[in-house]
Amino acid sequence: MRQTKLTRQEKAIEEALIKGEYVDVSREHFSQIAEAIKARQKDTVLNIRVNRNDLESIKQKAKKLGIKYQTFISEFIHRLAQT
Repeated sequence: MRQTKLTRQEKAIEEALIKGEYVDVSREHFSQIAEAIKARQKDTVLNIRVNRNDLESIKQKAKKLGIKYQTFISEFIHRLAQT
């Protein structure tokens, strides 16, 4: 039988599942989570010009947080839009 190769992310999920880190949730709670994810989906492209030093600073801050800089910028815009 052929063995399936898992990505690092898939391996981490499998290990968390084995450790019992995932818990069942009610259908209502699952629906709330699904709606929250759907509301945060990105469906528009934005092209802007920014100062090189500002972008480098943003990239460094995102790296410290362990996220991609585009995600960091997108989250910032989302939070700004919600206020």
